[in-house]
Amino acid sequence: MSDSLRRFAPGPFHADQLRDGDRYELSNGHPIYCAPAGWQHGSGSVKGGLVLDSDPDVQWTGVDVGISPDGGTLRAPDVVVRATPPIGNSTWLTEAPPLAVEYAGPGQDERELREKIAELLAAGTRLVWVVRLVGLQRVEVHRPDGPMKTYTASDVLEAPGVLRNPVPVRALFDRDAAHDVVLRNLLQRRGYASLNDVRDEGREEGREEGMVSAILALLRGRGLAVDATVEARLQTGHNQETLQRWLLNAARVERAELIFDERAFTE
Repeated sequence: MSDSLRRFAPGPFHADQLRDGDRYELSNGHPIYCAPAGWQHGSGSVKGGLVLDSDPDVQWTGVDVGISPDGGTLRAPDVVVRATPPIGNSTWLTEAPPLAVEYAGPGQDERELREKIAELLAAGTRLVWVVRLVGLQRVEVHRPDGPMKTYTASDVLEAPGVLRNPVPVRALFDRDAAHDVVLRNLLQRRGYASLNDVRDEGREEGREEGMVSAILALLRGRGLAVDATVEARLQTGHNQETLQRWLLNAARVERAELIFDERAFTE
């Protein structure tokens, strides 16, 4: 089928005639057969989906999700990223995702890929990343308002307004690099800037536990009764400065509960 025929002569098919799982996309009402993915393609989609879905600002991603902005169009990028989860009961998404990713492997139909990119951008997609699985590791970035740009394995990709973090090109190809990005992203989702922050917090918690044990040992070593209320308050968790002050108090008080009473040592 020529590009002009597809563009100017609408085909007979409509998106609502296709069902979830059918191996067809639609372009201007004309069916496009989608063959099963090769192992490189399938593995790439998994890595890309993990990397993008874990970004702290991403609320929803999907793999092979049908995008149908009009009745004659149904496109299914390998990975789509949205700022918000879809709503409603329709099978296909009617709103184009801001970011779509295509993995192009051996046997890629380049004319068909160009058509797909053009239709996604025309529907409102802001960025289409084409991950090239043949030749040097590289990603082609397509925008509606500028020329295509190519990024190599040492570069990073950015999607302002969609992703918080840059994505190393290598992470879309290499499993270990992808896992490194996913770890960073998941830590940020939990409020940590990096793995070092988790380690630092663990060391800090260890120091606090040691201080609590020292306070309890000092009180009991002096023959003072420590009831459940005092121990529970100590175990609640406090900063180092507070725990140090209570440790000093534990050497002077006559009853264990008085370590928390600052008035006893300021009057």
